[in-house]
Amino acid sequence: MTPRLLALVCTASLCLVACNQPGNANGQSAADAPVAGAPAATTATAPAAEPATSDARPFSAIEVAAFDEPWAMAFLPDGRLLVTEKKGALKLVDLATGKTGDIKGVPEVDYGGQGGFGDIALHPQFASNHVVYVSYAEAGDGDTRGGAVARGTLALDDSGGGTLQDLKVIWRQVPKVDGRGHYGHRLLFGNDGKLWITSSERQKFDPAQDMQSNLGKLIRLNDDGSVPADNPFADKGGVTAQVWSLGHRNLLGIDFDAQGRLWEVEMGPQGGDELNLIERGGNYGYPIVSNGDHYDGRVIPDHDTRPEFNAPKTWWTPVISPSSLLIYSGALFPDWQGDAFIGGLSSQSLVRVEFDGDTAREAQRFDMGQRIRAVEQGPDGAIWLLEDGKGGRLLKLAPR
Repeated sequence: MTPRLLALVCTASLCLVACNQPGNANGQSAADAPVAGAPAATTATAPAAEPATSDARPFSAIEVAAFDEPWAMAFLPDGRLLVTEKKGALKLVDLATGKTGDIKGVPEVDYGGQGGFGDIALHPQFASNHVVYVSYAEAGDGDTRGGAVARGTLALDDSGGGTLQDLKVIWRQVPKVDGRGHYGHRLLFGNDGKLWITSSERQKFDPAQDMQSNLGKLIRLNDDGSVPADNPFADKGGVTAQVWSLGHRNLLGIDFDAQGRLWEVEMGPQGGDELNLIERGGNYGYPIVSNGDHYDGRVIPDHDTRPEFNAPKTWWTPVISPSSLLIYSGALFPDWQGDAFIGGLSSQSLVRVEFDGDTAREAQRFDMGQRIRAVEQGPDGAIWLLEDGKGGRLLKLAPR
């Protein structure tokens, strides 16, 4: 029996159990998560390292605060931290005291499944203009919804809270569809001041290849929501002009490395979570190719059968369920400078990835014992994590 066929047989056996379980806290079916005790990840370049035990961790994990379904965080210049909660709350955390305040004026969100309040990002000139960007699930006509991004001004008060003012939507997923899965809507600013938005395919498959839709795409915009003239499809107009790359499934992490290259991590279907090096105008193949298969057992051809599509630089079967991506540049963990860190949901892990040029491999996996929703680098070089779900903790990772 070939390795590929053996993997399919094993996956089908696991799916008989997993596919009959209710959805998990992430709004995906339990089949999105590997069964406890599943083997270590398979990657495209090298076998994964054995997961690190808690005793082997080179860091301590310090609990700072806890939240109700936290989703994202962003550090302010003064060292305080903004944290979004999925039901539609924005919190301001004073890390020195642990005190948490409320930010009012948050947009109304369509909460349910994977939908709700999402990411938050600061404008590159936040210190002078106080502009922030938020993403969230927005209700549409009938039983439809889609991701949206709005920008506004953050006005802080003297009591440890504040207000979002003059909030204006600058981008929406097109079209709005039914269902409550695969919004994506991670936000990132590049050094050129352009805004990047991950727009997942909303569990509808085909829109990832449809250039009349911005679903299943990586989006690049100016800070006001307009389209940069150097986008690869700018001359096509409409939502097509927003697109930088296509053929994605559920994009949940993006970051730049020190060489200015953009990396993206996304959930695969039944297997095949991907770490991609993003190329201008690139097509990453979903749902035509994937290193995983459909949950109903239908086989999706692997990337190596269609070389015209961009293949992942590393991939995971069983899945890790990536939630977020950080490429580390701090000084507290000098041996990790330039490495990527991926928050794992079903794998309840923090995955470290090493790069060699434009190749990548899993180097280490830390068992965190909880679903990890977000990973960020703090001003002092510490690594910060948000656990998923009700009571999700904010953890500071610092050297032992």
